[in-house]
Amino acid sequence: MSRPIRTLMLGWEFPPQISGGLGTACYGLTKAMDRLGMEVVFMLPQSSPLRFGHSGPEWSMKDLEHQAEAFEHVRFLRVAANLRPYLSAPTQRSVKGESGTLMMTESGPEHTESGSLMGGYPSDLFRSVQDYARKASCLARKERFDVIHAHDWMTYPAALAAARASGKPVVVHVHSTEFDRSGEHVNDDICRVEYTGIRRAQKVIAVSHYTKRKICDHYRIPAEKIEVVYNGVEQDFSHPVKAPARRYADQQYVLFLGRITMQKGPEYFLHAARMVIDKRDDIRFIMAGAGDMLHRMVELAARLRIGSKVLFTKFLHGPDVERAYRLADLYVMPSVSEPFGIAPLEAIRCNVPVLISRQSGVSEVLKHAIKVDFWDIHQIANKIVNILSRPAMSDMLKREGRIEMTKLRWETSARHIGELYKRMMIES
Repeated sequence: MSRPIRTLMLGWEFPPQISGGLGTACYGLTKAMDRLGMEVVFMLPQSSPLRFGHSGPEWSMKDLEHQAEAFEHVRFLRVAANLRPYLSAPTQRSVKGESGTLMMTESGPEHTESGSLMGGYPSDLFRSVQDYARKASCLARKERFDVIHAHDWMTYPAALAAARASGKPVVVHVHSTEFDRSGEHVNDDICRVEYTGIRRAQKVIAVSHYTKRKICDHYRIPAEKIEVVYNGVEQDFSHPVKAPARRYADQQYVLFLGRITMQKGPEYFLHAARMVIDKRDDIRFIMAGAGDMLHRMVELAARLRIGSKVLFTKFLHGPDVERAYRLADLYVMPSVSEPFGIAPLEAIRCNVPVLISRQSGVSEVLKHAIKVDFWDIHQIANKIVNILSRPAMSDMLKREGRIEMTKLRWETSARHIGELYKRMMIES
């Protein structure tokens, strides 16, 4: 093929609309593909009103058009669809704890049992997924492209519909599986959608060998069909910001930043925090994020009598994310099952040492991060105290981590995927 391969990319979130790591990954990969001159038509759902994450400000079409102007070889097609895998932000109320009155969240209408699917998914999600698939089929009859690239399960039906309409090959990009997101309490319907997409695709991209093993074990997919392509990280922030001033200079801060869901292990973070505070009363904890477990975590902090030592920020976006990293003396990711984990790389970029779960894909590429089993709260607590009590260890983790982080570039991921496309074209 003499002309560049053109990709029909299917995703469900992209900055400025973002709720987690998938949007960050889609942006980083697509931006790198653009820099390499790879042509992409990116089909994205657009709901109304447009909102940033769980509780951020509304965004207009001008905001989205301004984002698109940053790309030269990528064209964005926004279709009316309401793909939102995570429930909306809860409202706030107060709860009495051992340490006084805390602010916590209260479930809104979508959080009721009748209004959601098992695992915290909105009740209208499958209808939205099928609506997105119908629109992808229509678009595939009009657009020129060579390969279809779908990100995570909600776009798999759309990818298969586009393939039926166009006859083009499909690659599905697995950023997480239902077994990562929901553990033992998986949604069988979502598993079927996930399995069908992975089985019918010509190629599967996994973000780590950890994820590849999950796909092979749970869905019985041949290992040779799955290509491991690690995520990258933007090497510099566009608008560096300073960390907020500390109220007390002698305090140290430990940061959890991510969705407050079962997958991310927030309860292990708080139980370890209780043990750390028993040893060092000058350490404070920040839990930044939103999710279906947020109100339970605020209540847990109250029951553990550490409410005055834990700050819940809710969802952060834009410069506030970097401010949180730069305030922290240590970033902790106690994920129960983390297919990759971009947040530790972002923390390292901000010169913050990281403590990560062994049950993560990023642990395969970070050799100079402290690693623990997510369930071992005693080890998590001991490691936190050791790192924060030993400046030499902290400095070594920062220095070596930054060296490793600079090798994880989105351009490397994009080139790998470009070679995969070429092989698919030959095979098809």
